[in-house]
Amino acid sequence: MSNRIVFATGNAGKVKEIQQILADTGMEVVSMKEAGIVIDIEENGMSYEENALIKARAVAAFTGDIVMADDSGLEVDYLNREPGIYSARYLGEDTPYSRKNASIIERLAGVPDEKRTARFVCAIAAVLPDKRELTTRAVIEGRIAYEEKGSHGFGYDPIFYVPEFDRTTAELTEEEKNRVSHRGKALELMKEELKKYENIGR
Repeated sequence: MSNRIVFATGNAGKVKEIQQILADTGMEVVSMKEAGIVIDIEENGMSYEENALIKARAVAAFTGDIVMADDSGLEVDYLNREPGIYSARYLGEDTPYSRKNASIIERLAGVPDEKRTARFVCAIAAVLPDKRELTTRAVIEGRIAYEEKGSHGFGYDPIFYVPEFDRTTAELTEEEKNRVSHRGKALELMKEELKKYENIGR
């Protein structure tokens, strides 16, 4: 099996996070761009798993490496679990997250703590060189904060408050976040799945 993982994303912050989490596998992790794969992928699935598989399959057509992709989203209970699978496209794909975060805070104006429950959901898909497919899913529960806080992380991290730490995910250290985040937990589950197929990360 290949000793390289191509991750189907162009998000530099996400690639860095994934490299840290998968460091103990001994495998090189590169973005699709770093692997020389530049394609437009239409994410038209109806679930996180479907979207992750769409991305992984599209990139796997261009390489013999292990290909992974994730699809993640923020689900705000008070907003009927919006933005959900449309998190990246909420208010438009090119809209800065500062605006997206401000919009969610505005929509929850006056809503008390107990009704601000939310979660990050992440599904990871892997397509192996022999075309076998694996998926894992994990969540982190929290609440929507009253204002943006923290400069770490990316996306919705500054407004996602984790009661366990009394901080937002953007205020957590990289080590703390990778241990408890939806993506960190889903990647750990994927590492266990990969070990069943090959001697990876033992």
